Amino acid sequence: MLQSVDPRNADLVVNINGTLYPRSEAGVSPFDSVVQGGDAVWEGLRLYDGRIFRLEEHLTRLRGSARALAFEHIPPFDHMVSEIRKTLEANDMRDGVHVRLTLTRGEKVTSGMDPRLNQSGPTLIVLAEWKAPVYDKRGLTLVTSSVRRFPPDCLDPKIHHNNLLPSILAKIEANAAGADAALMLDRQGFLAEANATHVFLVVDGVVCTPRTDACPEGITRATVLELCAAAGIETRVDHFSTTDAYRADEMFCTGTMGELAAITRVDARPIGDGTPGPVTARLSDLYGEAVLHTGYDILAS
Repeated sequence: MLQSVDPRNADLVVNINGTLYPRSEAGVSPFDSVVQGGDAVWEGLRLYDGRIFRLEEHLTRLRGSARALAFEHIPPFDHMVSEIRKTLEANDMRDGVHVRLTLTRGEKVTSGMDPRLNQSGPTLIVLAEWKAPVYDKRGLTLVTSSVRRFPPDCLDPKIHHNNLLPSILAKIEANAAGADAALMLDRQGFLAEANATHVFLVVDGVVCTPRTDACPEGITRATVLELCAAAGIETRVDHFSTTDAYRADEMFCTGTMGELAAITRVDARPIGDGTPGPVTARLSDLYGEAVLHTGYDILAS
């Protein structure tokens, strides 16, 4: 699966520390921490008819990740909201938009990993693109990756950081296998997540998802669990293996960039009957209703 490119994105305006740049001129210093060592945190946001779904939760996670990395300066909520709004207005955007919000530690006085070399910062980057949900709703194929997700004692997944090499290596394996994405396990061999999304199984009508021991505390994941509770759908959060996936009735993935999408094959084996299932369809509908009727009105005057 390769994302399609919207031609409107050729003329984007990008916000870097409050200054708006044409896409062709946007960039950060080679001394910036994100260049020097992936020393940054990020969030993906989605705009629906002028509203950003779960914006408060996303910004809370961003700030929490920055605190965990001991960023000396973290922009307040209102400042980040203002910069997001400025960027959307500059691009005349209201719907069908994905926003990549990145906060780096800032610029260093000389190259090196020591945070004491950062004497200016942070750097706040707001990249808004015209981008519809990227996953094929007819069903995705996954292949189990040899790359494992880190446990908390190696690199805590609660930190939503920019060091994405494990995901990239897993995606390379998926590309080589002709799959849409990679299914990643933890160090004990239990399901963690896909290379860019959380995963869910449906077994006898129960919606199951792995614990967050080796994957981020996903906001879309949490939303799905809340939707299940409201709809009276039983859920289970536990350790699951690839065997559990192979014998599940349904499987789907979640994420801000792609919303909900069915997974119909894992390691060339069909999940259920190999087509998107009814529980996945019902939750996709419930999620669609939620994003259209709730959210932070970012473009309100």
